[in-house]
Parts: sequence; structure tokens; C-alpha cells
Amino acid sequence: MTTVIKNLLARKQKLIEQLDSTQDVRQRKKIEQQLEQIRIALDFLDRPKPVSE
Repeated sequence: MTTVIKNLLARKQKLIEQLDSTQDVRQRKKIEQQLEQIRIALDFLDRPKPVSE
């Protein structure tokens, strides 16, 4: 696992913890947006490498 992926997963975990403890609607929205960005980044990084012919 690369450092970038480890950092993204660590950030994701912190955001999930913040989301669980936050009642403010605006703050929850910001956290959810950041989680979505992390999900997209992880999906992009986890794509299979193209097979060279």
C-alpha cells in the first residue's frame, strides 16, 4: 500500500470520527464532501494498471 493511499485512509477515518460527533449541518456537509473526494481519489488510485501488449 502506498503512502498516498495510507494517508487518504487515515484522513478518511478522522473525517468519519468527526462526522459521528458533529451535529452542525454545515460542518457535516463539508465533511461529507471531503469524504466523497477521498472516495474518488481512492477509486482512481485503485484502478487496475493497463496491460502492456
